[in-house]
Amino acid sequence: MKVLVDTCIWSHVLRHKKPDADLSGKLNEIIKDGRVVMIGPIRQELLSGISDTSQFKKLRDKLSFFEDLSLVSDYFVKAAEFCNICRKKGIQGSTTDFLICAVSNLQKLQIYTDDKDFMNYKKYLPIHLYK
Repeated sequence: MKVLVDTCIWSHVLRHKKPDADLSGKLNEIIKDGRVVMIGPIRQELLSGISDTSQFKKLRDKLSFFEDLSLVSDYFVKAAEFCNICRKKGIQGSTTDFLICAVSNLQKLQIYTDDKDFMNYKKYLPIHLYK
């Protein structure tokens, strides 16, 4: 099954000098298996805030290996629906988080994240987390 890798995993593995071995190992496994799915908003989050031009280019070039899944209106409509479902249950989340959930749901992807918010979303949304 393909896996949508959340920003927090990429950030931890790519930006830390000593990344968590378990997170890195799982990401490397997904990459080697050719199962990584990337979306533009995650790419943007990863590249935003890097003031050093050479670091920006280095990360941009590393990420260029992963082609973006094209986002269409259906994903954004589903993200809004998911946001509304969670809000009714008292759960807040970011626009990007709900977009990740929507893409995951509609494309039947697992989500690889260590963001605890996704455990709350999973209570009410039909998403599958990568273990």
